[in-house]
Order: sequence, then C-alpha cells, then structure tokens
Amino acid sequence: MDYFQAILIAIIEGLTEFLPVSSTAHMIFTSSLMGIEKDGFVKMFQVSIQFGAILAVVFAYRNTFFNRQNISLYFKLALAVIPALVSGYLFDDVIESVLEKPVPIAIVLIVGGVILLFVDRLFKAGNTDQIQALSYQQGVAVGFWQCIALMPGVSRAAASIIGGMQQKMTRSLAAEFSFFLAVPTMLAVTAYSVLLKDWQSVNGSVKGYQMIMQDQTHILLFLIGNVVAFIVALLAIKTFVAALKQYGFKPFAWYRILLGILLLFVL
Repeated sequence: MDYFQAILIAIIEGLTEFLPVSSTAHMIFTSSLMGIEKDGFVKMFQVSIQFGAILAVVFAYRNTFFNRQNISLYFKLALAVIPALVSGYLFDDVIESVLEKPVPIAIVLIVGGVILLFVDRLFKAGNTDQIQALSYQQGVAVGFWQCIALMPGVSRAAASIIGGMQQKMTRSLAAEFSFFLAVPTMLAVTAYSVLLKDWQSVNGSVKGYQMIMQDQTHILLFLIGNVVAFIVALLAIKTFVAALKQYGFKPFAWYRILLGILLLFVL
C-alpha cells in the first residue's frame, strides 16, 4: 500500500464511518479494486484509522462531551458498548473470515438498503429529542442493536440509528447518540487491533504496534491515515445530520442498493 492508496482509504473511512452505508464494505471494495495486497498491516490500518474518526466526533461535540451536566452520558455509553465488545471478542475470527468474501458483503449492502427504505414507516417520529432525556434502558437497547453491525456490510451507524429510532428517539438524536456510541466502541476496537491482536506479517505473528514501528513508511502511513480520517469525518458528521433531518434515509438506502448491485456485477 502506497501513500496515495492510504490517503484514499482514509478519505473513504472518514466519509462513510458515520453514514449508514458501511465504511468496512467501502474500504474492502476499494482495496480490492486498487489491487492492494491484503496483508496484516493493511487490515490493521483499515481498523486503526478509525481513531481519527473518533477524534472528529469528540471535537465536533466537545461541548457535550466535556460538559459536567452530561456526566451521566459517560455511564450510559459505558453500559451501551458492552454488548458489542463481548460479541466482537467472541466472534472476531468469524468476522475476519467474512471480510475475505466481498460477495456476501455486497448482498448485505443491498438487503440493508431495502430495510432503510422502510425505516421511517416502521418507526414513527420519536419523542426523545435531548441527550439528557435519554434513559439507561434506551442506551443499552441501542447497544444491542449495534451488535447487528458485526456482520460486515450492515453498517454500525445504520444499526445504532435504527435502534435509536426504535427506542423512540428522533432521527437527529438517534444519529447523534450513534456518533457518541462510536467513540467507546471504535476506541476499544482500535486499541485491541493495535495493542493486543496478533496479525500475520512477513515476520510471523506480530502485534499491530509492532507492524507500525517496523519502518518509517508504516509510521507515516498510520499518521497520515488518521489525520485524513479526522478531517474528512469532521466534515461528514455535520453534513450527514443535516441531510438526515431533511431527506431521511432514502438517499442512503438507494445508494446502498445501487452500489451493492454494481459490485455484484463487478465481482
């Protein structure tokens, strides 16, 4: 993977991480189309640049995250993230095996798009519109919905936003809580991939940080990827909330369906 490819993947991560279109699917297909070798570093890179996207959420919503009046939000997020962390740990090997199969992911994109077409009809407008009014039960319920996104192609954002709407949140609050829940979820996944997980490389089984520190190129790719993901995600977050308020899920639903069909033909 060269610098251009790393920047392009980071742009895609920043654009799609918080949209209901599956950032994982987009990065996998982009890597395949560009002919990037799927070695341990590339796989780790695609996960680790989520850290830049995490920082974008914290920066964009810094008045919420660093407000003492919202201290209960931390406890709600801590409880809500537990289901995904446990499920992710238990099914890590199964998930990674699916990542090697683009066709099932394309099919999931299409199915998810069809579901998004009917979300607004299935879940009527909620009455919870402030983060302070969000209950612990609602937060944990969204955490279980997020587990659906363990299947690559589903989209963590889509699963958690739909879960929020099912829990009587407004679309905009469901989207914002999805952003907030992404912080502990993706932070844990990133930390695990960089610090704890064993990846296969030319030097055998190594930790993520060891691959990063192997040479100067890997260090620069890691840094550039996170910086680009941060900048792009920061722009995408506000744009997505505005589009969701005005248009709902339909534009994203049709995008998923058309992209999935196109990828099935290409693949």
